[in-house]
Amino acid sequence: MRFRIAIGVIGSLLLSTAHLVAADLIVPEVPVPDVEERGIWAAIAYSEADGVHGFFWGADKRQEASDIALEHCENDGGKDCVVVEVFRNHRHWDDDDNTGFPYNHCGALAVAKEKKLTTVWGAKSAVTRDEAVDAAMRICEADGAICKIREWVCT
Repeated sequence: MRFRIAIGVIGSLLLSTAHLVAADLIVPEVPVPDVEERGIWAAIAYSEADGVHGFFWGADKRQEASDIALEHCENDGGKDCVVVEVFRNHRHWDDDDNTGFPYNHCGALAVAKEKKLTTVWGAKSAVTRDEAVDAAMRICEADGAICKIREWVCT
C-alpha cells in the first residue's frame, strides 16, 4: 500500500513539474532590440585604391552588416576597404522608430568605367532599386565620368 501511495505522489509531482515547464515554453520572453537596431540592415564597402567592393544584407544589427561587408571587401583583396553606404528595411511596414535613420530598402555602388588619377564612384541607398541605382550613377557621373553599376542590393 505504501508503495502505491509513493508512486502516486511521485507521479503527481512529475505531472505538475511537466506542466510548469510546458507553461514556461509557451510564453517565452522575446527581447526587444534597441531602437537604433530595429530593421534588417545592409552595407556596401568599397576600396577606392584597387576598385574592390563587398556587401552584405540581412543583418539584425547595423554594425554586423558593416563588419561583414568590410570582411567581404578585404577577402576579395581590397586593401583600403571602407563602408560607403549603410541602409535598412522595415521588419514591419509600420515600424517607425523615430530615430531619423531612414528605411531605404536598396543600395547601389556605381564606379567609373575607366580609372584615371583617382577612381570616381558613388554609393547611395533609396526606397527602391531604381532610385538607388539612379542616385549612385548621378554621384559617380557628376564630373563627367562614364559609370556603371558595380553592385546593388536590397534588404
